[in-house]
Amino acid sequence: MLLDSEFIALLKSSTPRLLNLLEGFSQVKVLVVGDLTLDEFMTGQVERISREAPVLILRHENTDRVPGGGANAVYNFAKLGAKVRVVGLVGKDEQGMALRQIFDDAGVDTTGILVDSDRPTVTKTRISGHARQSVTQQIVRVDRKSDDLPGVDLQSQLAELIQQQVGKVDAVVCSDYGDGVLTKPTIEASVSHSHRIIVDTQKNLERYRGASLFTPNLPEAEHAVGYTISDFDTLYRAGSDLLKLTDAQQILITRGDEGMSLFDRLAPSEFSPPPFTISGNGGESIYCWHIPAFNRTDVFDVTGAGDTVVAALTLALGAGASTWEAAVIGNLAASVVVRKFGTATTTVDELRETLEVLVG
Repeated sequence: MLLDSEFIALLKSSTPRLLNLLEGFSQVKVLVVGDLTLDEFMTGQVERISREAPVLILRHENTDRVPGGGANAVYNFAKLGAKVRVVGLVGKDEQGMALRQIFDDAGVDTTGILVDSDRPTVTKTRISGHARQSVTQQIVRVDRKSDDLPGVDLQSQLAELIQQQVGKVDAVVCSDYGDGVLTKPTIEASVSHSHRIIVDTQKNLERYRGASLFTPNLPEAEHAVGYTISDFDTLYRAGSDLLKLTDAQQILITRGDEGMSLFDRLAPSEFSPPPFTISGNGGESIYCWHIPAFNRTDVFDVTGAGDTVVAALTLALGAGASTWEAAVIGNLAASVVVRKFGTATTTVDELRETLEVLVG
């Protein structure tokens, strides 16, 4: 853990409150509106080369199925103990049934999942193989999806489901992977309320104008502002430009092994350290914090880490955290899941243990 002594001291002083916030996760109610994906991992042992074509023949060993895309965000909330509802689409297929069963087993409220008989459940099947006494390596990935948007009637039904459920939760999360659930009607239904609204989208951030907080990674932020973020000057400029573009209260840019940078229009809470202040496009004060990566050395797989950040961050805010505290907890959660293979989740117990190790 490559953290400087000053940040460790700050983390130590905040630890009792951070631990208390983690205990509050189970009381937070969240609605996730998202593109639901099933991730399949098929593995087998290489037996020989086929006579039919120059390809490997695998003897199938096992198939693991886990939620991916927006479904991974839902699953992260459930594993962190939240009361989570989901609005989204699956196909009329075995993959859709499997995804719904995973959610049911995790205690997720699935009454907001509709079946689209014209489109398959978005499924990403990763086929991996190994020889005897060798490591397993991915050979090919097969994707099942449709590029067509859901029908107008389904879009209206999704928006209606959001309207019905939004009053029963503490926060709304839009998890947009570009697979068709987040259309104009569903976005308007999601952001037209006074709830805390967190947006995780790969592009077109301006469609969610007025949401509370956006969590772009560095490439997504660069795409949105139209220039490369290469130093602190361009980073501060990007934070200001993104706040203007989205009319949000906060922007959290996740920067890989450089940690996270938080930009906040609201005055700092008593539970936040002193910020760095910049002047926004309109001359208003924007408060900035940089949170170093908690884990730079044990990174195994970053798949789905962004969903984990969003889940932990949202639950921390729902439990009463300042935005800085919520970002720290999101960063902590990311440091756990990047040590795991594939689309992974974490738990409150793991977060508690990791925090205690960090502060010694």
